[in-house]
Amino acid sequence: MDWGLKNRLAQIIKPQNNRALMLAVDHGYFLGPTEKLENPKKVIAPLLKHCDSLMLTRGVQRTSVDANTDTPMVLRVSGGSSIIGDDLSQEDITVSIQDAIRLNASALAMSIFVGSKYEYQTIVNLGKLVSEAEQYGIPVLAVTAVGKELGKDARYLSLACRVAAEQGAHIVKTYYCENFEKVVQSCPVPIIVAGGKKIPERDAMQLTYNAIKGGAVGVDMGRNIWQSEHPVAMIKAVKAIVHQNYNVDQAYKMYQKLVAEESKRTPKSKGNKPNQKKSKKQNNQKKQNNQNKPQQKKSKKQNNQKKSNKQNKPNQNNPKQNKPNQNNSNKPNPAKK
Repeated sequence: MDWGLKNRLAQIIKPQNNRALMLAVDHGYFLGPTEKLENPKKVIAPLLKHCDSLMLTRGVQRTSVDANTDTPMVLRVSGGSSIIGDDLSQEDITVSIQDAIRLNASALAMSIFVGSKYEYQTIVNLGKLVSEAEQYGIPVLAVTAVGKELGKDARYLSLACRVAAEQGAHIVKTYYCENFEKVVQSCPVPIIVAGGKKIPERDAMQLTYNAIKGGAVGVDMGRNIWQSEHPVAMIKAVKAIVHQNYNVDQAYKMYQKLVAEESKRTPKSKGNKPNQKKSKKQNNQKKQNNQNKPQQKKSKKQNNQKKSNKQNKPNQNNPKQNKPNQNNSNKPNPAKK
């Protein structure tokens, strides 16, 4: 193995502990705008510094990744079918080796579909890709893709991984399964485990722990990180399992702590505005009440005055009340005598 090939592999699988955390964001090549990956640039930016390598397509690399990063790029070079097509296994090589070099790819990734209708085409393409990539010292990651009709047991995955290694793949990406140790033991090159569909965070951590314990060098996780409600906390917890030998309980406690810290920061930036609006509304109401208050007092005074006037005003409807008291007026005043 030439120095350049060894160097690129060392960027992906860290030599100090023979472990790797790959972040997968290549889903759009057959799924289109996947949920929570609609804006790749926004998703990748906060996660990039926490992964050992990034698996992606050339379109996303050119448009959505900061060129100043030193994170290695694992470039997907196969494609040809979409989720709405007849058969996802009908893939071909879609990226030239020259373009991969221009993008400074640290590794090339393609899928093989062992047992599918297009098995022959994908396996032959893998062999051709390895031959061409090795001329430039670029390693190849073979993805053992599984169709709907194929299982994910140890017997099948052992077959698929071994076929990929026999064709010259330098790393094989596959799924975790029961008796995973048998898959690892029968594959002469490093195995990295796919994260698969979104599952609860603790379950994804358990998957990571089991994969490492079973002999994998690491995980290539996508949806279980960026589809999490707290992707940065999630990738840090997964990284702790891969590189710091955390168990699931330790990683999950770490995740919860990071989420709590994140929640404390969030209300300060977002939560004050509604309170300010409420306070402003209350001040306006208070001001309005103060304006109305004197008017209410004045009105009360006017009512009292009106009441007094009404009491002092002669009652025209009661003649007796209005008639002067003649007896009192004609009576002599004792004081004058």
